[in-house]
Amino acid sequence: MTTDLAVIAFAQNPDPEARERILTMVRDAGAEVERFSAVRVTGSGSAGPDAQVPGYNAFTAYVAGGDATALLAALRPDPLSQLLPGVDVNVVPTRLFDPERRKLLIVDVDSTLIQQEVVEMLAAHAGREAEVAAVTEAAMRGELDFAQSLHARVETLAGLPASVIDEVRAAVRLSPGADVLVKAFLREGHAVAAVSGGFLGILTPLAEQLQLTRHIANTLEVVDGKLTGRVLGEVVDRAVKERSLRTWAEELGIALEDVIAVGDGANDIDMLTAAGLGVAYNGKPALRAAADAQINLPNLDAVRFFADL
Repeated sequence: MTTDLAVIAFAQNPDPEARERILTMVRDAGAEVERFSAVRVTGSGSAGPDAQVPGYNAFTAYVAGGDATALLAALRPDPLSQLLPGVDVNVVPTRLFDPERRKLLIVDVDSTLIQQEVVEMLAAHAGREAEVAAVTEAAMRGELDFAQSLHARVETLAGLPASVIDEVRAAVRLSPGADVLVKAFLREGHAVAAVSGGFLGILTPLAEQLQLTRHIANTLEVVDGKLTGRVLGEVVDRAVKERSLRTWAEELGIALEDVIAVGDGANDIDMLTAAGLGVAYNGKPALRAAADAQINLPNLDAVRFFADL
């Protein structure tokens, strides 16, 4: 019997009892646990020597003979709550562990690859951060059309000097573990891409810094050294994110089932659904309900366990 599934759980605090409960639930669901492993990732291991974030525990059980849908229903019956408090439990296909299968990791940017929402940071320069933040939150929950909401938020930036883009870029911070995650995939020959409903003025330098394989974002219009409050060209919304995923996978010769997509908001749903594995990272409820897997920790590098890296 071969292991075709892996149960992967994350928790900030060690809990041996939780591990035993997971193993019992797997067996009760009719699957066989062939082996398992557990590691503690320290804060510095997740986000570097100067990390001010907590570490976490990662537990992986290799499972044979189980049905992925039934197993996930047993381990996580409600996508919006944890059956075991403080523990994210996921079921993933072990084909993602095959080092011979080249993978594409595609990551949303604002509140995923980076800690902030860039449009809100820009709006702060216009004294309208709270107003824009409320619109952003509603859009991420799926309550507003993303493209319309972006145009409305960008309008608040009209008249600002283009130099604010550089100021915001200097203030942007990667999410804890982002650098570790990207390096882990690139080191093993995989591709890493970023898709953003934000702006190229912020993302392009970041993509160069991280040596990303592909990236896409919106372009803010600048005339006479000032932002006009308009976006040039097609807005990078949920449809464009999904299309980019499919296009890049085809260009790179990577099967869709070998794509791992990570995001946090409703505008990431189509992208996550198209991927072989869609991961909600501290996601909004709409995305968590649609995602294959969840990480509700401040450690983006936990995604690497889904590819056994």
